[in-house]
Formats: sequence, structure tokens, C-alpha cells
Amino acid sequence: MRPMLDDLELGQVQEISTYDRRTLAELKPPGMSGSLLQNLGRRPTRLVLWGVAVGSEAQSFTEKLDEKFRAATPVPFTADIVADAEIETMLIEDLKIQQLAGKPERFAYVLALREFIEPVEPEEAAPSLDSDILSDALDQISSLTAGLEIIEQLSAFIPRLNALNEQLATFK
Repeated sequence: MRPMLDDLELGQVQEISTYDRRTLAELKPPGMSGSLLQNLGRRPTRLVLWGVAVGSEAQSFTEKLDEKFRAATPVPFTADIVADAEIETMLIEDLKIQQLAGKPERFAYVLALREFIEPVEPEEAAPSLDSDILSDALDQISSLTAGLEIIEQLSAFIPRLNALNEQLATFK
């Protein structure tokens, strides 16, 4: 089975390398010698693939590959090396294309692919105190605006109070 990236057949693939990592947490219980390991699952699988495109279709192949890279969307990927891993879609993480000198219509390419794992939708939030907090905030705002209205009404008396204050200051 030749490697396929979406609708592109990756011809003359020289090498495919896989990188798998598992996440482990080390727990050291108090009063106990040694530690416990907790398996937190695996990280997305990464693949690095080297190949050569040759012939009259080589230029259009590299252009299509570049379009898929720039689209930054998950694409289907099939190859013998990942068949047992049940990897269905990959993101093109990096792409390098090099035109080989001295050979017409010949391009070398390096693809870095990362397994795409569909994000889990967040759970529906239970009714919380947000509505109570909002009503309290609105009550505070209405009492604040009432206080501002009182200050606005008192502002008419400020010139009279300043004059009275000046008269009282002269009696000292």
C-alpha cells in the first residue's frame, strides 16, 4: 500500500519515521519507599516522511501538497506503518520542498504530520450562580445611579455653600 495523503499518492517515499510518546505521572506516596506510575494516555502520533516527486507531474504535485499545508485542516492519511495504530486523519505540521539541481522535474519533500484528535466538547454547564450574581450587580448599579441623581440635585446648592463657607471664614 502506497502512502496516501487525502487524494495525493505519495510516490517514491524514501523513509517514514513515527514518534510516539506516552504520558506518565510519578506519584510518591508519603511514608512509602518507591513510587507509583499513573498512565495518562498517549500524545498524538507524529510522522516524518521523506520522498521524491519526479516527472511531468512533479511540479503540480508539490503545488497541491503546499495547498494542503497552507489550508491547515486535517486530511486523511493511509500507510502500512500506521494501519495498526488506527490513525485516520493527520495535520500537516511542516512541509519542506527542495528542487533537486541537475535533475529536471525532480523535487524532494519532507512532511511532518501530527495525528488529529477531535477535541472533546465541553459538558453542558449546570445552572450556576451567574444569574444571581447578575441580579445583585444590577441592584448595585441601580442604587449607584440613584446616588448620582441625588448628587446632581445637590450640585445646585454648592455655590451657596461656598459663599457661606467664605463668610464663616471671615469671622475667625
